[in-house]
Amino acid sequence: MSFMKKIIGWILLFLGLIIIFYALYSSYGIFSAKTQVPEIFSIVEKESVSAGTIEEVVQQQLKGVLPTESIVGLLNLIAWSIFAGILIFGGAQVASLGIKLIK
Repeated sequence: MSFMKKIIGWILLFLGLIIIFYALYSSYGIFSAKTQVPEIFSIVEKESVSAGTIEEVVQQQLKGVLPTESIVGLLNLIAWSIFAGILIFGGAQVASLGIKLIK
């Protein structure tokens, strides 16, 4: 039984490390612009019927200061960072369980 625990422990240790390195490698690819960020948030353009209202003028001015694409891109990067953090935390827990079984 002890031999089986050690084998399962080593498997869990390597599985945890694989999860951690996958999250880090994917994050490196995303933040170095080699791969695209998974698109969780997107822009839905709506057409307005009225022309020249004060609301539209304010929206146009805001788009000039802070483009909508940059907000969506930032939200997608934040969502990916949170997901990568969860993956790293989960991988560390799996690896920790493996280490406990090896001892």
